Order: sequence, then structure tokens, then C-alpha cells
Amino acid sequence: MKRHHGSERPYDVVLYGATGFVGTLTAAYLAAHAPEGLRWALAGRSRERLERLRGELAGTGPEPAVLVADAGDPSALRGLALSAKVVATTVGPFLIHGNELVAACARAGTDYADLTGEAEFIDRTWLGHDATARESGARLVHACGFDSVPHDLGAYFTVRQLPAGVPLTVDAFVRTHAGFSGGTFASAVHAMGRGPQMLAAARERRAREPRLTGRRVRTPLGAPHFSGETGTWALPLPTVDPQIVGRSARTLECYGPDFRYRHFASVKRLPVALGGTTGLMGLVVASQLPPVRAWLTSRYRPGEGPGEERRKRSRFTVRFVGEGGGRRVFTEVSGGDPGYDETARMLGEAALCLALDDLPETAGQVTTAVAMGDALLERLRASGLDFRVAARR
Repeated sequence: MKRHHGSERPYDVVLYGATGFVGTLTAAYLAAHAPEGLRWALAGRSRERLERLRGELAGTGPEPAVLVADAGDPSALRGLALSAKVVATTVGPFLIHGNELVAACARAGTDYADLTGEAEFIDRTWLGHDATARESGARLVHACGFDSVPHDLGAYFTVRQLPAGVPLTVDAFVRTHAGFSGGTFASAVHAMGRGPQMLAAARERRAREPRLTGRRVRTPLGAPHFSGETGTWALPLPTVDPQIVGRSARTLECYGPDFRYRHFASVKRLPVALGGTTGLMGLVVASQLPPVRAWLTSRYRPGEGPGEERRKRSRFTVRFVGEGGGRRVFTEVSGGDPGYDETARMLGEAALCLALDDLPETAGQVTTAVAMGDALLERLRASGLDFRVAARR
């Protein structure tokens, strides 16, 4: 492993997709929280929009540069990657727009952070670029927003409250009330419509990944049930989050010799739970038909999303129940609007953490817990995201 980047590169952080809905929020977060002297840049395909955004951010922190690069231009993306220590990107759907940028970062030894929740994209990145990134020293860190920081670092935080060297179980219960943007909806619908391709990528990755020896990590789907710990109905939540947690557990010894993680949506009323499940199943079925998929994504335009007042009313809570070694611990991660305000915080702090903090020597495709662990957790706590121990038994 060799790291190519360093002080000789002109930028510490480049934010790609800065003029999109989440990109604009992330740019505002970085402008307000960047330390003095941070060398950073706004990047995207429209110089006019980037210049306008820079003007709106004027006076709130170190002034960013403006870099123009189209997601379909490998040469421009290569130059972008070579200019930075860290590239953080919000441009999705990542299966459509993400491969060239992550490839450029892997080759250039540039740390990369994104917001994807697309399991197929993550697996295809590992298949195509993990080996290159390990050689160059690049850290490829996916899912640096609500997918999957609260769950990955929340499980890590929970494990750290339990005895070492013993079998551990962690169950997570997610509650949220928030709107979504056009870009988020398009990414979700696109991913739902690629079930066979997603399974094929996962199978290929499993066949090529080294097997875990001497330890066991499991992330079963779990069954719907009433949770006495939370007083809510727990519904299996088939998102990318359990996969991310499982990969952290495979890498880090602190998860013990036998680790099991389950991931649930937490719903107070059974009719709401049943209605939500039916609606999700209907959306999955509809997404298999290209004309219907195109119609669905046309309902919400990329770049649009919930307004500030709506986001102010939004909250999320993830409650964890961890057990092992005769002990039981209840922990909680909570914050404001999960998909946008808090996601901007998470991506912004992840980019700053990768660029500025003293971190473990890792490379290749790694999770937030593996790449940044305590450093990112403490950054997020200091910035206002709540990680706490609710009870011990």
C-alpha cells in the first residue's frame, strides 16, 4: 500500500455534485464548519451554478475554488481526483453516474466518500476497484450519510459497551419521519428495478472475497415481531445498512468471535406497519417494468427536495439492543432530518475526517467504522449528533 496524496495536492477536500439538493446542503455545512486554512473546492458540470453557489456561501468560511467536471468525462474526473486528498460525492444514482469517479480515485490514491445506499454499486466497486485502491492507498468509503453512518457507527458504539472476546448480538430499531428528494427517490427506484443484477454482483463478490476464518459474522433478515424493548412493531428492513455493519464486523476484532446483527423498522401501530410493507412491495414490483420505472422517477425531479421548515420537523432515532458475556446494553443514535440536514453533516464530517485526522492505515473499500471509527464518531458527537448509552443490565 502506498499513499500518493499529500500536501502537494492543491485541495484537501473536493465536493462533487455541489449544486444538487444534498450537495448544496453539504457545501453549506463545510463552509460553516471547515477549519481555518482548509483548501477545498466545489465541483460539478455547470460553472455558472457552481459560481452562484460560491457567491451564496461567501463570508461563511474559507472560500472554495470551483472545478468543472462531467460525470461522463473520465479525463476530467481523473484530473479532479489528482487534485485532491479527498473527493466527496453526492451524484447519483451511483450505478449510472458513479463508476468513473470512484475508478479515478482508486487509481490516483485519493480518498473517496459517497452517499450511496445501492448495494449493487458497492459490490461492483469492490469487484472493479478494491485491488487498485489497496495498491494506491485510496480509501473508498461508501454510505457516508443516513445510509449507513448511524447504523454502522451505532453498532460499533454499542459493541464497545460490551465485553470483549465473547459472542455478541446487536439489534437495531430505526424510526424516522422525513421527506425525500427527487435524487433519492430516483436512486431507490433504479436500485429496486435491478434485483437480478444486484444478486449477481453479490454472488460474484462472495465467490471472490476471502473467507473469514476463526470468527463468524451473520446479518440475517429477521422476522416481523412486536419488540418489548422498544414497545413497537419491528419489521425487517432490507436496506444496505446490515451489509455495511457486517463488513465492519468482519474487519474489526472488537466485534468478537461470533457476531450477529439484525436491522428493523420500528413502527408504533400495526396498521401503519402493514400499510408501509404493502406499499414498499408494490413499489418494488412496479420498479421492475422500465416504462413504470421511468414514470415513477419523473414524478420527482432531481435537485428538488423538502424545504427548510419541513426538514426542521423531521427527526430520526436508531435504538440498539446489544447482548454478550452476560451483559445487555441499550444505546441510541438520534438527530434531526436524516436524509438531508444530518446526511450533509455526516458526509461533511467524513470528508474532513479523512482529510485531516490521524486515522488507522487502511486502504481499499472500507466502511466508516473501519476507516474512521472513533475519530468520526467523536466528530459527529461534537457537531451535535447524539450517541448515548440509554441503559445497562
